[in-house]
Order: sequence, then C-alpha cells, then structure tokens
Amino acid sequence: MTVIKINAITVPADSGDELARRFAARAGAVDGQPGFEGFELLRPTDDRLVWLVVTRWADEASFQAWVASSRFADGHGGRPADASGMASPPEPGSRQRPVGVAAELWSYEVAGGSH
Repeated sequence: MTVIKINAITVPADSGDELARRFAARAGAVDGQPGFEGFELLRPTDDRLVWLVVTRWADEASFQAWVASSRFADGHGGRPADASGMASPPEPGSRQRPVGVAAELWSYEVAGGSH
C-alpha cells in the first residue's frame, strides 16, 4: 500500500523562492529510487509560512532505504537523516544554510479516494 511522507517546512516569507529554487536544482534526484512513486512541492497560497514536500512510496521500507542512502545525504548538504527521517542539523560553518526554520515529517497511508 502506498505510503505518503509529508515534510512540512516552515519558511520565512522572504525565503520561499530560495526553497523552490533549491528543489528545482535537484529535480529528479529521487526519481530512480526503488519504490518511489511521486513528488510535489506545495507553495502556500495564503499567509501561511509552511511549505509541503509530499512524496509517495510503495512502502515504508522504500522510504527508509532512501533516507539511508548517500543520495539523500548529498541532497541535504551532506547531512544524513536522523531517526525520524529528517536531515540532521547542519554542522557549524557549513556552506549552505537551510532555508527552513523548522520542519516536521508526517507519515500517512492511503485509506481511500478516487483515481
């Protein structure tokens, strides 16, 4: 059954374009990962500061294999995932600071819907 992972990233109002630019620069980075089914970056259309990164996976094991991979670490400034599946905090003095000021990883499975 499909597993949905949503990274809810709080981004300062003046940094959303940078977040979108960074995701565009890495477009397709996860496409070849076994079990990966799709991805969307959702920009808020109201005054919210939370952007959503929505990914779909064939199963939990496929997602866990992605976060344990070197490709995940490469795409997150060389930072491996922590136990929750989020990139670990950057090292002091690292080249590129994160755009987000906070993030949560939400996990769902499809329980119904339409095609």
